[in-house]
Amino acid sequence: MRILILCTGNSCRSQMAHGFLQSFDAKLVVCSAGTQASGKLNEKAVQVMKEAGIDISHHTSDSIDKYLNDEWDYVITVCGGANEACPAFFGKVKHRLHIGFDDPSHAEGTPEFIMSEFYRVRDEIKVAFRKLYDEQIMGKMGK
Repeated sequence: MRILILCTGNSCRSQMAHGFLQSFDAKLVVCSAGTQASGKLNEKAVQVMKEAGIDISHHTSDSIDKYLNDEWDYVITVCGGANEACPAFFGKVKHRLHIGFDDPSHAEGTPEFIMSEFYRVRDEIKVAFRKLYDEQIMGKMGK
């Protein structure tokens, strides 16, 4: 099962979703990319994922161009910008989904509030991708 998760910058939400999906099932091939990849991971996203027991510090922030010719069982956008800018894939895509989340990197306020936004979005991503995995992906894998 091959899954590509798209975001605009590929530094935060898509990286968290990537980490969670991979943690649910190591047999999944999970990649993430950005329509305008930043080239780096958001340090706060790495921190909140580490606190959840998932190390994404080794992930890379890649451009969608790297994956356009590949075949995917799922291409999932996690932000409105990526959903609107999602390019046409030259490879085969079986399922195209959008599961949107707020961008915690745009949060403003006290350091505590900003971190609370990262925790909130991380937890929302975990719940949504666990549901996707349990209800759709596992069934298609014949488990």
